[in-house]
Amino acid sequence: MKSTARGGAWVTRGSGTRILGIDPGTRIAGYAIVDFTERGDARIVDAGVLRLSVTATLAARLAQLYDDVGGLIAEHAPSHMALEAVFVHPEHGRTAVQMAHGRGVVLLAAQQRGLPVAELPPAEVKKALTGNGRATKAQMQRAVMSQCGLATIPEPPDVADAIGIALTGGRRLQVVA
Repeated sequence: MKSTARGGAWVTRGSGTRILGIDPGTRIAGYAIVDFTERGDARIVDAGVLRLSVTATLAARLAQLYDDVGGLIAEHAPSHMALEAVFVHPEHGRTAVQMAHGRGVVLLAAQQRGLPVAELPPAEVKKALTGNGRATKAQMQRAVMSQCGLATIPEPPDVADAIGIALTGGRRLQVVA
């Protein structure tokens, strides 16, 4: 499969695509591996959370996140990564800074392994899945459950977010390909 970045979007040629979606965090990071066929059908291969040590220093948690993301890339061999873009809520500036640290190591892991990355604003992912760019966590969980034919709501919400990020990234690929 040949892939190049153009204007923030991917252009892909070849057979199906495997996306690693990441909802970054420095305590819990959601991840999802989603396969897309040339027809645009999506199938969840794996999804879950990376739980980082709550007692470790920030530097140690970032090293663990880097290693865990590298492990996912090695195990699942995705062709692309989709990652939640940084957003800053005025009342949660510290959270945005923490998230930025996590995003940095995830981006580094992708770059060092040659993975093209799409950075998706949270509102874009929410709108793509629910039709509402301000959807709640519960609405996202229900949308992911419905669209993926899951028997239960994905828990914790970080898993649903990562699946949504992977789905949105994969659909963006399918549109521009």
